Amino acid sequence: MNVRGILAIYKFEMARTGRTLMQSIVSPVLSTCLYFIVFGAAIGSRITEVDGVSYGSFIVPGLIMLSLLTQSVSNASFGIYFPRFSGTIYEILSAPVSYLEIVIGYAGAAATKSVILGTIILATAGFFVDLHVAHPFVMAGFLILTSVTFSLLGFIIGIWADGFEKLQIVPLLVITPLTFLGGTFYSIDMLPPIWQKISLLNPVVYLVSGFRWAFYDKGDVSIVASFVMSMVFLGICLALIAWIFRTGYRLKD
Repeated sequence: MNVRGILAIYKFEMARTGRTLMQSIVSPVLSTCLYFIVFGAAIGSRITEVDGVSYGSFIVPGLIMLSLLTQSVSNASFGIYFPRFSGTIYEILSAPVSYLEIVIGYAGAAATKSVILGTIILATAGFFVDLHVAHPFVMAGFLILTSVTFSLLGFIIGIWADGFEKLQIVPLLVITPLTFLGGTFYSIDMLPPIWQKISLLNPVVYLVSGFRWAFYDKGDVSIVASFVMSMVFLGICLALIAWIFRTGYRLKD
């Protein structure tokens, strides 16, 4: 394992965060604060509790997950797309680093940024609502697992995209809608029975539910189902990345 090569890629990507601090950290935190103000204060005054939890506290895990998913994908996709766009990807591919080490460097940096962002949002939420984390280790585990998984998805999107506009298609048209419909601001138990069953087809439901269970010991689905779905999605992303490097898809054109 070329640790020095991994660290070189990792440090370069982390340094980019410092140069784009407003976009990478400040903007998502401010957006989440607005969600707290609009949904927590305005709607929360009408919906007092959900499953015995105050509405403002109830939406915290969903809002963290919303930022986590979108930022993980965006950071990882741009991180690998820009070397392809500038042509420096060939220098990386010809360097004495394996495909695995390249993925660890890029996806690891994107996941680290997301974990930092999620931690900041969690701390910020404490200024708006009373927070209680029933299972802190499970919460941290889901935070890291989700960040890594969606950073790998972002890496795949960055390889697939052949233009800057395509980098935004999946986050804007797929991930964000699925997150909003995945129980971020409500419990799927509040839906009619038919829509509850349809919601279970949304993979984000399992991520949000598992993360919320870590806070309040309550979720829309069991914690086991949430963990299994997270691991399945992680396995799919790893399989796709293995196929990309084995075939040279969009890397050797």
